[in-house]
Amino acid sequence: MTFEEIRGQENTTGESKRMPCAGRTLQDLLISARKQDCLTVGVYESAKVMNVDPDSVVFCVLATDEEFECDIALQIHFTLIQAFCFDNDISIVRVNDMQRLTNLVGNKSEGLEDTHCILITNLAEGSKEDPALERLHLFCAERRNVSEWLPAVSLPER
Repeated sequence: MTFEEIRGQENTTGESKRMPCAGRTLQDLLISARKQDCLTVGVYESAKVMNVDPDSVVFCVLATDEEFECDIALQIHFTLIQAFCFDNDISIVRVNDMQRLTNLVGNKSEGLEDTHCILITNLAEGSKEDPALERLHLFCAERRNVSEWLPAVSLPER
């Protein structure tokens, strides 16, 4: 058991009150970014954006489910993406409901297969003042203060 897993078990009671709020805020941000065409979906597509235009990335969402938890290649990509985000002061969260996330960022006709990584890039003019983005940045900073480097967020049910 890792230190993060132990910390996660200790914090589960206090976090349950914050998670729905953070989940709703993340959902709102993803919907807004999708409407503005400011989402990059997919591990490889995200890596390209991070390599070509890292300053455009304002938030990162990593998603997994039980089917992919043992995928070593995916875990290596996650580690590299996390390192990039930490080095570039980009807030990052983890979501465990890939199907819900896929439904939020795409539609059935798009045939999204890889929603393991979603980047939110610069939103429209004034994106730094976006209330949902600011709340998520504060949420991530708060979680880092208690040594939770990759906070988990639960998306609300429809």
